Amino acid sequence: MRYLFAAALLLVCLPASAQEKKPLRWGADPTGGAPYVYRDSAGKYLGFEVELADYLASKLGRKFEMVTGDWDKLPELLGNQGIDIVLNGYELTEDLEKKYPSTIPYYIYRLALVINKDDAERIIGWTDLTRKKSDEEKNAVGVLGGSSAHAYMKSKRFGSGIDLKINPDVATVIGRVEKKRLDATVQDTPAAQYYVKQSPSLMIADEPRKPGYYVILTRSQDAELRDQLNSAIRAGIQDGSFEAIYRKYAIWNTDQERLRYWTEQPWPPPFEDAIETEEDDKGKVNWPRMFGELLRAAAMTIFLSLTSFPLAMLIGLLVALGRVYGPRGLAVPLGVYVEFLRGTPLLLQLYFVFYLLPDVIPWLSLSPLQAGILGLAINYSAYESENYRAGLLAIPRGQMEAALALGMSPLTAIRTVIVPQAVRLVIPPVTNDFIALFKDTSVCSVILITELTRKYNELYNFNRGYIAELAFVTAGLYLIMSYPMALLAKWLEKRTK
Repeated sequence: MRYLFAAALLLVCLPASAQEKKPLRWGADPTGGAPYVYRDSAGKYLGFEVELADYLASKLGRKFEMVTGDWDKLPELLGNQGIDIVLNGYELTEDLEKKYPSTIPYYIYRLALVINKDDAERIIGWTDLTRKKSDEEKNAVGVLGGSSAHAYMKSKRFGSGIDLKINPDVATVIGRVEKKRLDATVQDTPAAQYYVKQSPSLMIADEPRKPGYYVILTRSQDAELRDQLNSAIRAGIQDGSFEAIYRKYAIWNTDQERLRYWTEQPWPPPFEDAIETEEDDKGKVNWPRMFGELLRAAAMTIFLSLTSFPLAMLIGLLVALGRVYGPRGLAVPLGVYVEFLRGTPLLLQLYFVFYLLPDVIPWLSLSPLQAGILGLAINYSAYESENYRAGLLAIPRGQMEAALALGMSPLTAIRTVIVPQAVRLVIPPVTNDFIALFKDTSVCSVILITELTRKYNELYNFNRGYIAELAFVTAGLYLIMSYPMALLAKWLEKRTK
């Protein structure tokens, strides 16, 4: 026992270099895809940032451990001690630099305008984005939420002149342009060049613009780690290792020669020189504007709820009637319909309706709003059918027999006697389902609909110093909109007892 204690004491007293170093937890989002971080058919991670991580790890004498998360939420994992660094195409911005000091840059990107080749005559360059299409409709432009492209397309130069579509997945947005369901997308040059090379129907219109820097984000207290990473980045730039990696993934260009400049200069640079920002977006937080944007997004949430739920109630009632009073051969497929919808996520159902259904039925191309309403209605119809089925089964059989004895047809008896009573019985649970659907509208953000939750995510990406305030306002709006329905449900429960 004495020897074990002495060995443990000796291990504690050894310098850090003599002990096995802890893995460096690296935050990334593999769903962002190539050429950053992606998986091959064998499940192995590839990408130029994977190879950069391996190079930096060897220089630091540590192993890198990838921790996956949503791209726009990775910096928050730094604050929660979930990861040590963020290395995933994060652009240098002033608000991020204040909270998560960065290393010197490892790549210089520009913003590229990607279009379908069929639109080459209509969208020749950046200025054509604000020109309306022949039917007076604005051009729909997709961007990655929280990116520099998002900020640039939101600015006065484009903001009111385009229909800005925000999505957390680059590959999804690129796919929409490829299938001509978006008019264009603005992406960082590495992603733009990769996808244009992969797809014969895509092209880059005009010259890329607005250069910026990819940096590694760290915690403010990790100054020593930043210095070590900076030394490793300088070594990779000077010995040609970075250039070899970039050439391998076909993202090397003359802009990268400027990286050598930052190996000798103080970092970060003045932000007015490092990144060209719009004057209207600088300096202060515009709370009236942000609150107005949240209110408009809340209106979209209300619209989605009020249009989809009546459809869900109608479909659910028809399904319930078919299962209870329809032919026996109809009950089985309707039962499968209900269980399938209840057993699969709403997110996947929305993906199918918006992204996959047009591939199955080419003539059926729904707008994001149409797909959102239909997807919510179909999903909740399964839950409503079970409510109505319970209500129908709760009506005594004698009521149907009495109606038939009075000379009513079965259809008339169901319509005038059975259904009104069943509907009255299920009003409370149906009201509760409406409240649930009200909050589930947030899932529609994946199909390019900007509702309240999507707008919150968009605003906090550019105002990370005010996350708590934005969350409080957003939660308050949800409460203001849903609480009256909760009161209505309680009142109806009392009335139906």
